[in-house]
Amino acid sequence: MRVGVHLYRFDSVEPGALRQELADAARTAEDSGVAWVSVMDHYFQMVAAGFPADDPMLEAYTTLGYLAGVTSEVQLGVLVTGVTYRHPGLLAKIHATLDVLSGGRATLGIGAAWYEEEHRAMGVPYPPLSERFERLEETLQICRQMWDPTNDGPYDGTHYQLARTLCSPQPLTRPEILIGGSGERKTLRLVAQYGDACNLFTSTPEEVAHKLDVLHRHCADLGRDPAEIRVTMLSRGEKLLAGDVDGFVEEMRAYDALGVESVILTPADTGLAAWVKDAVAPAVPRLAQLGS
Repeated sequence: MRVGVHLYRFDSVEPGALRQELADAARTAEDSGVAWVSVMDHYFQMVAAGFPADDPMLEAYTTLGYLAGVTSEVQLGVLVTGVTYRHPGLLAKIHATLDVLSGGRATLGIGAAWYEEEHRAMGVPYPPLSERFERLEETLQICRQMWDPTNDGPYDGTHYQLARTLCSPQPLTRPEILIGGSGERKTLRLVAQYGDACNLFTSTPEEVAHKLDVLHRHCADLGRDPAEIRVTMLSRGEKLLAGDVDGFVEEMRAYDALGVESVILTPADTGLAAWVKDAVAPAVPRLAQLGS
């Protein structure tokens, strides 16, 4: 099992020190063998997670561009891009740029978006959920077409019309598409049809097993091999925060047996670099041994 870190708290230092804090966290993660570094796609901090909306928040793709410049190996992505925030043609171009300048390390994490207060405050249209899923599917189709060097023709959808899907330079390799969320009827169906990876928001091995069973049924309906889809999950890593590496490894063993390829850890109420060094790094080699 591989380990990732998800950086979404930027309140441990003053804004003038954030540049160094992020660089230290990303470099420490890479040096420790962490495979993935992600950020959120929000403009306000998440009230739903218990934080004040006016806590510091950085724009996702600008931040990843900076992290690409201070690292050389770790995979980079947004967990996950809100489909409503960027026109899909522009998103495909932004992501291709990140992939080229990171040396082919960009994963497109994407989802249907949810933070209504943030949309309203920023003046971003917030369509009903059913329409957001329609837009998500069209965005996935547009990104795949834009990243196909043999097809720069038009795209004519219900919500988006592109006269030409030109993207030059192309990504170094077609970016991995990670679809976030655990909705059984729509999200996991989109994973089966378009995704190279998924990120599950779950709490127990039994729940993960159920979600994967649903995903496998969608794959069967579409003639897709579920082994082609990389499974990731978020974890708060509470045992790691308490220094109990053994306990965390045992907790992850059940998920590893289900086929979860990566666990992505979310930060504690501390400095990002210190959290990666003290809590995350000790678990990396231990988790790599699971299943071996």
